Amino acid sequence: MNSYIGHDSQLYGVEELRLIGGKGDGMRLYQIHNGKGLDLTVSPDRNGDITRLRYKGMNMSYLSPSGYVAPAYYDSVGTNWLSSFTAGFLTTCGLNNVGTPNTDQGEVLPLHGSIANLPADYSYWAIEESENGTCLVVHSETKDETLFGRKLRLTREIKVSTDQNEFCIRDTIVNTGDKIEPYEILYHMNMGYPLLDEDSVIEILSAEVLPRNEHAASELAKWMHMQRPTAGYEECCYYHKFADKEGRAKIYQPKLGISLEICFDAEKLDGFVEWKMMGIRDYVLGLECGNCYPDGRDVMRKEGMLKFLGPGESQEYEVRIRLKDE
Repeated sequence: MNSYIGHDSQLYGVEELRLIGGKGDGMRLYQIHNGKGLDLTVSPDRNGDITRLRYKGMNMSYLSPSGYVAPAYYDSVGTNWLSSFTAGFLTTCGLNNVGTPNTDQGEVLPLHGSIANLPADYSYWAIEESENGTCLVVHSETKDETLFGRKLRLTREIKVSTDQNEFCIRDTIVNTGDKIEPYEILYHMNMGYPLLDEDSVIEILSAEVLPRNEHAASELAKWMHMQRPTAGYEECCYYHKFADKEGRAKIYQPKLGISLEICFDAEKLDGFVEWKMMGIRDYVLGLECGNCYPDGRDVMRKEGMLKFLGPGESQEYEVRIRLKDE
């Protein structure tokens, strides 16, 4: 017990809130404060994704013009997924599809799949002790399951350190059905102003950088250079390939003296995407690790990159994020 405080939340903690008004009306949120300058908001009604990320009071992530949108407004037709794309720091894409809408073996698949628009079946938070110190942990489970179709569950643990300004996302995907299922996942992590502007320094320790299309190819030499918001800007996507197991990407803002680093297993998450969008108000940098590229499940199947889970099988993924002063 700390005799200086009346309540633990004076130092760190989690508060559960509900939104009032707008398309996010009624949505639950966990606001997490680690006492060292790290604040994040987790949305259990949107798969336990992370909507806001702040460091020492400064915004680190991008919130789209759509803002908070409850699952009831989700529209899977075509690219209507964008109308409920809050972005935030993390939007999970999958599990049935990542990227381009397509038809794969007779199944019509929407843009970026449906998991980000599904509420968790249950969620809770706890204070947990480990050899690494005290952590604030949000647990959730989302069922991406249908009659006569896929039966996949995503169990998530977001562990926030109270000793360091870092957190870990640990997901386990389980096939609860009786047949082999394809599955895809992409951690769509979105950097925003003021962390992101034309002075931001981008470091991605990749061995090879491939442009997604001809337009991105024409800008390939500038993949690491950001620019001011530009009217009519056409997005550029780059696929980064890593030489070894260690995957790492970093953005540093010299005006703030702050950096954000993402670490992951590049063998398991073998499809890293840099999404560079320098538009007016559509100003965002995606640093996105996944087990596929966002070209649609049909293309990943043809290219031999599509992953599968047999009945009862599971796969675990872990992504670590660290914020610090430099």
